[in-house]
Amino acid sequence: MRTAIELINAFPPRPITNEAELIATQKQINSLLDKKQLTQDDRDYLKLLGMLVYEYEEKYEQIREIKGVELLKAVSEGFGRQDQDLIRIFNSEAVILDILQGKQQLTKEQEQQLRKLFC
Repeated sequence: MRTAIELINAFPPRPITNEAELIATQKQINSLLDKKQLTQDDRDYLKLLGMLVYEYEEKYEQIREIKGVELLKAVSEGFGRQDQDLIRIFNSEAVILDILQGKQQLTKEQEQQLRKLFC
């Protein structure tokens, strides 16, 4: 069982600035998670490393915003085309299929309602 100081000395937590540092930090996290029982020091150290990974991802890994048909596809794959929430937005499954097939465009209101479902 290592103390917090030993954990920090073995792998000093620092802001992550590149992919190699991210991978090294993730490996450290995984090695701790592989332990059968975590001490409070382990949990605190994991939380710190997790915050560093989160900070890096927020800063460097941009998630592109999906729109239109792509948004509908993402939501429909997640919920299934028969889902009643989608039917309420589009009034029928036929409208959903027409949009997916490019026969009809999503309205701004439909896209906003999809975002509420998806996000």
